[in-house]
Amino acid sequence: MDETVDRIALPWGGRTPYDRHGVWPERVDVRLEDGVEPASVDRWVQAASILHSDGDAMDIAVRDGRMVGVRGRAVDRVNRGRLGPKDLFGWQANASADREAGELVECDWDTAMERVTRRTRELLAERGPGSVGFYTSGQLFLEEYYTLAVLARAGIGTSHLDGNTRLCTATAAEALKESFGCDGQPGTYDDIDHADVIALFGHNLAETQPVQWMRIMDRLEGADPPRLVCVDPRPTPAARVAAVHLAPRPGTNVALLNALLHEIVRNGWTDRAYIDEHTVGFAELAERVRDSTPRRAAGICDVPEARIREAAEILGTADRLLSTVLQGVYQSHQATAAAVQVNNLHLIRGMLGRPGAGVLQMNGQPTAQNTRECGADGDLPGFRNWQNDAHVADLARVWNVEPETVPHYAPPTHAMQMFRYAEQGSLRMLWVSGTNPAVSLPELSRVRSVLGQERLFLVVQDLFLTETARCADVVLPAATWGEKTGTFTNADRTVHLSEKAVEPTGEARPDLDIFLEYARRMDFRDKDGGPLITWHDAESAFEAWKRCSAGRPCDYTGLSYDMLRGGSGVQWPCGEGAPEGTLRLYTRGASWAHPDVCESYGKDLVTGAAQDAVEYRSLNPDGKAMIKAAEYLPPHEEPDDTYPFHLTTGRTVYHFHTRTKTGRAPQLDAAAPDVWVEVAAVDAERMDLREGDVVEVRTPRGATRGRLRVTGMRPGVLFVPFHYGYWDTPSPDGPDDRTPPRAANEATVTDWDPASKQPLFKMAAASLTLVERGDGSPSPAPTTTASAPVDRDSVQATAGGPAAHVRQTSEGRRDARGGGR
Repeated sequence: MDETVDRIALPWGGRTPYDRHGVWPERVDVRLEDGVEPASVDRWVQAASILHSDGDAMDIAVRDGRMVGVRGRAVDRVNRGRLGPKDLFGWQANASADREAGELVECDWDTAMERVTRRTRELLAERGPGSVGFYTSGQLFLEEYYTLAVLARAGIGTSHLDGNTRLCTATAAEALKESFGCDGQPGTYDDIDHADVIALFGHNLAETQPVQWMRIMDRLEGADPPRLVCVDPRPTPAARVAAVHLAPRPGTNVALLNALLHEIVRNGWTDRAYIDEHTVGFAELAERVRDSTPRRAAGICDVPEARIREAAEILGTADRLLSTVLQGVYQSHQATAAAVQVNNLHLIRGMLGRPGAGVLQMNGQPTAQNTRECGADGDLPGFRNWQNDAHVADLARVWNVEPETVPHYAPPTHAMQMFRYAEQGSLRMLWVSGTNPAVSLPELSRVRSVLGQERLFLVVQDLFLTETARCADVVLPAATWGEKTGTFTNADRTVHLSEKAVEPTGEARPDLDIFLEYARRMDFRDKDGGPLITWHDAESAFEAWKRCSAGRPCDYTGLSYDMLRGGSGVQWPCGEGAPEGTLRLYTRGASWAHPDVCESYGKDLVTGAAQDAVEYRSLNPDGKAMIKAAEYLPPHEEPDDTYPFHLTTGRTVYHFHTRTKTGRAPQLDAAAPDVWVEVAAVDAERMDLREGDVVEVRTPRGATRGRLRVTGMRPGVLFVPFHYGYWDTPSPDGPDDRTPPRAANEATVTDWDPASKQPLFKMAAASLTLVERGDGSPSPAPTTTASAPVDRDSVQATAGGPAAHVRQTSEGRRDARGGGR
């Protein structure tokens, strides 16, 4: 790496151009503490990034028992040595002084765990397993998710287990199940090397997966560069270099995609041989999009008709087409329906299973893929079908329990429904691990009221005293990346090993150890009276997971810790027949769509109603890929005279999730220290607003404030990054008279896609008001106040100091106002 490059000012570093079908050159990025030279590092410990879904492989530098830096791993297939800004600087959060939890009275782990297990037993006896729920992260390790899934499903017997991956990747999983019968990324990052057209649908790749954007930029500077098609209301880095940039009205993705499909079908840019051999449903799609002309879409999407036709021609005549999809689709109206239409585009063009021809239904969180594989996100482990009795019986065999022990009488409960159950009172214990719903969920005033209920027993397992942890009855201090060992899988199915480099802070424990201790105290048993959970550390947990994955689409049986040490990560499936891993799926059609083996029988894309086995078998008896058409429907909430703007939320390259790590890395925090509001230049001029003005964005649910940024984004749209909460303000519990509302999710809507159940963070109608000029001169503005505190005691084992602690205020009160790692 060129050490003179400022990786904050230039997040993607310098270029290493290469040609189509070539090999991406190595470039090793390194960041060390000031004063530390590479020769003075005691040892380098293998790991991978935990701050995005790219899976960038790296080594952690250790000196005198401390983390002192990182460097990229040139041998790895994912990044070939490159690191993004969060990789280079985010590790510093591990040593943050405020892993101490504030005003606490010391307690021990035994006290904290005893209170958790005692309350669990009371609720099971009084109300049954439906009174207990688990809400986990996208940042734990595979071994931890699998252990949590076993203890929740077979130990407690609850269907209430989901991850915050529901917020970022649920639509990716659902769209793959709808089209291919099963989860699993069809494409691979290597397709970037071969594609002549790359389409980004609602995916700000440059900021969410910056290393793969580096890869595309290097292709753009080589011979025979790809043409880009970008669909995004904002002028993202990809949009600025795209051959065609389409900025549709929010909520109209299906209308736009149907018009693109219309043009491809009308012009005969389809692969009829592939369609006939490998798919079902083409005739219905062709009929559905027959009237979805570019002219009609232009009226709905407010995009020039000629640009739609131009984009369709580029997509329809590509030799090798790679498409990527992310939150601009997943968190918008008709999310699954739109993501499925991207799959349809590849199916009707035969653009799957060969170099440069693939689709990447991307993930947002670093270990989101593992929540899906391990059954910690509302599915059964190993991509088993909860509606298929043979699949349930097979899982019960692996766990040595009776099939009826595994809840499968109804779909597993998704996160938004879990919080609704807590609000209604049927769910009385919620264990939150590694995430921060008091900032990351929609409509935060409602979330704070749920978390603050006296009747809800809230356990929070995290690194820091987050806004969510401040609402908890018990806080368990968790070890983090670099302080524990485990594996995790990135968005293109690459499995990496991340090893322990340093000891955990204070009394923090690995999440795996916490779950194992809980299972031991609960004395969960299998059907023969033996321990339900038989493993004792990360590697033995990995071996147990391999047995669960055997013969399933996400087969890990050919992997081992030894295989993953020293070299590159490996893509699953990896087992008999694929001992070195699998670069691309579906090279010979949809191999996991047969009715007997598929993960899902599919859903109605409008209502979300699950189809049954009989219906699925009648439509797809031979197990082919499914082309599922969708009709455009208007959004539920649209701008009006009171709320004339569309509000959309998203990410910045410098922060992850709710900033609990990146906000504690000085360089990242300085790069983006506070929330902002983006507005189109024409809207700013019309409203006499200026760069740097303090403005308020208000919706029917609440408001947030930030400084104005005037950009070239689509008129009528407001953008607010969702990372910012309250832990670093004078009011860490939430907005009050000292701290105005700054969290974007104060204003977002409690609504979700009917099929994937992913919240629609990008679909709110909003108003924009000047609060204060950038020069400090005042302007009248509405005031938003926080809710009142609720009485309650808290017992917390914390990460700070030499022992665990109890927090109890002088009045014994818990503030219920209020996101994870």
